Amino acid sequence: MTWLAWRQHRSQVYVAAGALAAFAVLLLFTGLPMASQYHSALTSCTASHACGSLAQTLALGTPVLFTLVTLTLVVPCLLGVFWGGPLVARELETGTSQFAWMQSVTRRHWLAVKTGWVLLAAAAWGGAVSALVTWWSGPENALKHQNFSAAQFDTQGIVPVGYALFAVALGIAAGTLVRRTLPALAITLGVFAALRLVIADYVRPHYMAAITTTFNITRPVTPPGSYWQLANGAIGPGGQVYPHRGLAINGVPLPAIPPACQGFFTGKLNPRGMISCVSAHGIRGFITYQPASRYWTFQGIETGIFVVLATALIAVTAIAVTRRYV
Repeated sequence: MTWLAWRQHRSQVYVAAGALAAFAVLLLFTGLPMASQYHSALTSCTASHACGSLAQTLALGTPVLFTLVTLTLVVPCLLGVFWGGPLVARELETGTSQFAWMQSVTRRHWLAVKTGWVLLAAAAWGGAVSALVTWWSGPENALKHQNFSAAQFDTQGIVPVGYALFAVALGIAAGTLVRRTLPALAITLGVFAALRLVIADYVRPHYMAAITTTFNITRPVTPPGSYWQLANGAIGPGGQVYPHRGLAINGVPLPAIPPACQGFFTGKLNPRGMISCVSAHGIRGFITYQPASRYWTFQGIETGIFVVLATALIAVTAIAVTRRYV
């Protein structure tokens, strides 16, 4: 069965290996100059004690390169569509699965070999792409401190491996249940994209309880490192919360500014006087965030979620195949 699986899927492996090799060469030849440029700038600003503005003055790479790297978001989905979707569906469509089951190969062994090798390959490809992107993005990560942004979090670290396993398992399960290749591809694409959006927007922020810090608005607080800001605004003396939505003056939402302090910006704007006035009226600032130290914890939690989902989908596929539902 292993030899047969290789014969059936070697063309896909060759194409994926060629694409991965080309991507690796591109990142190598562009990443090394970026790293050298960053370290040179860091050495220079350290000597002059002017590294505070380095993120604003140093430009790394090109927009085209960063767009290309961000597009690796779709790699797990492509693996699910082109590797997972047809894996069982095509066999059922053409009837070759029935021929295999009539020989000495059992349904369980047939499914284990086919899914096992494809899932292993998907994890390897997802991990390889992620490792390349993580290395290439190192200078930009150190410069911008945006580790929790979608473009960074979803393409680096270990979560792409979980995405790849889930996408392929989803494609296999969809193909097994609908027994047609094209519908399986559509289902894989739609479900994968929808679930990723739901988890990123509504589930990920709540993996751990966020931290809320209040402060005197005359001395704003910025959490260290690559933190993830979930909300900010002002809190009135009575505990009323004014989220930062829409217009704000020096970070203070307009609804939080007492009438007595509004004269500081009706004529000639006086931000310092306005801030002092607002502070004197008991208005405090707040920020709700996930600290930078939780980055790898969040990576592990999200990877675990998608691995568990992938396991459940493979279990559904095994039940459908071994109990002769297909």
